[in-house]
Amino acid sequence: MMEEVLIRLRMSEHDAHYAGGLVNGSRMLDLFGDVATELLIRSDGDEGLFVAYDNVVFKAPVYAGDFIEARGRIVKIGNTSRRMEFVATKVIALEPNAGHDSAATVLLEPIVVCIASGTCMVPKEKQRGEKIG
Repeated sequence: MMEEVLIRLRMSEHDAHYAGGLVNGSRMLDLFGDVATELLIRSDGDEGLFVAYDNVVFKAPVYAGDFIEARGRIVKIGNTSRRMEFVATKVIALEPNAGHDSAATVLLEPIVVCIASGTCMVPKEKQRGEKIG
């Protein structure tokens, strides 16, 4: 079984790009890039390079104040390529209509906000260490 990497972070007002505190979907891709970097370091001892996303689906909105978990795992290892799958879920949501601006709710069922898959690569001469999986 492949190792999974997890990052959890709160979206801030700085992340909000649209009216109502809506966060740009590209922020999820930033998180997936960080997850991919950690996966490559764990598998190859090198940050590697992200080559391409082949699928990205935005499934729910993300707002400033939401806590997001971004997860990823390597699903296929080639000579230099590493195929990865990612999912971002909202685990805490700000509740501005709950009577005061700082109200938030821990979600009993996390909400999937984005899924993606893509390929990274680590040149042969930069690979070192054990492969995960």
